[in-house]
Amino acid sequence: MTYYVYVAAQDDDKISIFTMDAGTGQLTPRAEAPISGGPSLLAISPNREVLYAGHRAVPALSSYRIDQSTGALTKNGSVSLEDVPAFLSTDRSGKYLLASYYNGGKVAVHPIDDQGALGGPAVESLATDTGAHAIQTDRSNRFAFVPHIARFSDNVLEPLKESQGPNVIYQFKFDENTGRLTPNSPLKVEQEGRLGPRHFCFHPNQDIAYFSNEQGCSVTGYRIDTTTGTLSAFQTVTTLPEGYTERNTCSQIQISASGKFLYVPNRGHNSIASFAVDASDGRLTAIGHVSTESVPSAFSLDPEGKFVFAAGSATGRLASYRVNEGTGELTPLETYSVGERPMWVLTTSLGN
Repeated sequence: MTYYVYVAAQDDDKISIFTMDAGTGQLTPRAEAPISGGPSLLAISPNREVLYAGHRAVPALSSYRIDQSTGALTKNGSVSLEDVPAFLSTDRSGKYLLASYYNGGKVAVHPIDDQGALGGPAVESLATDTGAHAIQTDRSNRFAFVPHIARFSDNVLEPLKESQGPNVIYQFKFDENTGRLTPNSPLKVEQEGRLGPRHFCFHPNQDIAYFSNEQGCSVTGYRIDTTTGTLSAFQTVTTLPEGYTERNTCSQIQISASGKFLYVPNRGHNSIASFAVDASDGRLTAIGHVSTESVPSAFSLDPEGKFVFAAGSATGRLASYRVNEGTGELTPLETYSVGERPMWVLTTSLGN
């Protein structure tokens, strides 16, 4: 088994491919795959045989077979789009690629063929609202959630400029046989204050989802009713150190495979906030912060939860960290050049 790290550099039209040393976290460059149209999103099939990319400069989705011995990418499908995708994920069966469309104000479900390729028209396209920033199905593959934010500026270094968009999480039922989405009841989970839920992740063995709040600079934990597929908030914790008052927004969010630790990058404070996860109730306790590259819009834990890789979209560099397996604290290791405006980092294992 070999560990790989894929980094999508939107403004350089490429995906950089690295291998990772499982003991040290050291990355070794293996290839740069030319990917036209501004690749800015990545997702991988459950069997880890196909990589999916979302393109921002020329709206499209594309699929690539992954060589299990080298990590190389071979294109096997694509779909042209009217709107730029904001997030991609496969359903738990790998039969469908789910996409949210921020400016398009919608979500869609795209069919995947037996070879993992994209190509056919969407089997589902539902209007939601401006600001649809992510979509994933839960562990049961029966429910899907779509956070919506009221975005204030595409550039986190500019002054805040309020724009259209709700401040809610949409809730859907998902049919894994047909790919259809059905509005759940209630359809929306309203947010108190200007939280701006952006991305989310599921606890690996508890019925909990954690959302990063872009404007709220916080994380909110929600319990999932496994019968109804609805969310109920139980905790919100800040991602910033006490006393910090400068502009900041949160980006992505990930939990370790063990379920012990959770991480969220801060864009502005330019740090990664770390949290310990209570094994009994899923509540979060802040561990601390580690500095990272400027404007960390994308990051990824390795599959074993031993290393973290965070990309600075303003610097074109990827910073690596070792995870303390006892405390969850991050120790800086090295930085790597990955190209202009890296917008997605994906780590995976390939081979037997």
